[in-house]
Amino acid sequence: MKVLILTLGTRGDVQPFIALAQQLQKRGHEAVLGAPQRFADLAAGHGVAFAAVDDGPLRVLDSGAAVGEVAAGGVQARLALMRRMPAMFTRVLQDSWQIASTGPGAGADVIVHNGQLMSGQHVAEKLGVPAVLALPMPLYVPTGEFAWPGQQFSSRLPAVANRASFAGMKAPAMVFGRTVDRWRAGLGLPRRRGRHDPLRTPAGGRALVLHAVSPAVLRRPADWPPSAYVTGYWFADRRTSVTDPLPGPPASTGDGEPLVFVGFGSMAGPDPAAATREIVAALRLAGVRGVLAAGWGGLCETPSQQDVFVTGEVPHETVFARVAAVVHHGGAGTTAAAVRAGVPQVVCPFVADQPFWGQRMHRLGVAAEPIAQRRLTVPALAAAIRRAVDDPAMIDAARRLGERVRAENGVAVAVDLLERAVINRR
Repeated sequence: MKVLILTLGTRGDVQPFIALAQQLQKRGHEAVLGAPQRFADLAAGHGVAFAAVDDGPLRVLDSGAAVGEVAAGGVQARLALMRRMPAMFTRVLQDSWQIASTGPGAGADVIVHNGQLMSGQHVAEKLGVPAVLALPMPLYVPTGEFAWPGQQFSSRLPAVANRASFAGMKAPAMVFGRTVDRWRAGLGLPRRRGRHDPLRTPAGGRALVLHAVSPAVLRRPADWPPSAYVTGYWFADRRTSVTDPLPGPPASTGDGEPLVFVGFGSMAGPDPAAATREIVAALRLAGVRGVLAAGWGGLCETPSQQDVFVTGEVPHETVFARVAAVVHHGGAGTTAAAVRAGVPQVVCPFVADQPFWGQRMHRLGVAAEPIAQRRLTVPALAAAIRRAVDDPAMIDAARRLGERVRAENGVAVAVDLLERAVINRR
């Protein structure tokens, strides 16, 4: 079986698919990952065949200004940002088809895509192969059990309102639909009902949907259709060994103040320098040592000090196991890594699904109430950090949840389902 994986987004939207490609290779299948050019080295470091699509919309997020505007402006700012992006998607769509038709992905038996690329189900339709929607968050399949994670909603909405909120996923089709339709026409694909809905097959049936989330974190909603699965997290194996970047002894051995990790992934607010100063002040007010990951833009590179060690990109699987708590933005990938490490969390969300994961961690008892970036203050963050390193109930809940997640093998479950989907089609 040959699988072409197409994904667009930040690192949290790419790394789970590296894990999927690795597991496919272990089973003797061929896997090709099509993702933004900036992740070529990440794929190579994990031994995964890679084909680049244009970075496209990601460039808008590189400066951090756009993220800061969306975090402060909510839905209106997000829609304004989306209106700037259609032209950028044209190159992404073209690259997707080139990879699948004449590039490294040619001859694929199935297309796995995360929806954000906007091309996955259309490429599969043109090739006459199944399209499988796969993503690390429950964005597409409506449920009455919780509201759409793409926007922050009240946790007390009735079931009918929760289901209705998933109409938020129609926004990309409204904004980019004409761009995609012009590209489809160039491929010779007809206009048809449901063409922009990745939950539907060209024949009108239900597409297979794989959610790379632990059922211990997100129980599968009872009202989901049989085509939607919660597999467990997809964690990648590193091809080469990684040197532990942290100085000093592990936090668990105790040598004075606890060690706390702080990193906001690919998210960058309007003033990273000010955010860095606030983080350092909060760490000192809380009486803990800090590890600041500034490598992806959320925080500034500053000289390391005796109580605050500043580093670039760090391997979560190595670092998180050595700290007493993790302060992060609530991205799906970082949340998963913190859960697996079994340590308490402090979630400071910016946009999109990040508030959803922050609230989910709070309800599971492994984090305090999330602190939105626009409300982040030194005293509030210091208090949350202190609780994370001191609260026995939170520490125990995080430990037990980590044990459950480490016992799962979500990526193996996902490959089982892909194999079944392709075999049943033959």
